[in-house]
Amino acid sequence: MDKLYSAALIYLGAISLVTFSVTALDKIFAKRNMRRVPEATLLTLALFGGAVSEYITMRLIRHKTLHKRFMVGLPVIIALQAAAAGAAAYFTFFR
Repeated sequence: MDKLYSAALIYLGAISLVTFSVTALDKIFAKRNMRRVPEATLLTLALFGGAVSEYITMRLIRHKTLHKRFMVGLPVIIALQAAAAGAAAYFTFFR
């Protein structure tokens, strides 16, 4: 179980770093009028575990904060992922 826990933490750290980097790059591209990162890519990264990182990054660098898809969608994704993690913890440790 410890290896699974460690692997999950490493994965979440890696996906958070990738999500932060891609979101920050999109902000840089936007400022320079360059080709942007598709919104679908940003949301896919959030779905794969980078939702918290993306939400924090968006708030810190003020990127995509006027887009309802992100300001509503990311908290929904975070809530669903928290519920899934809670259910997994319950069935792993308390059953």
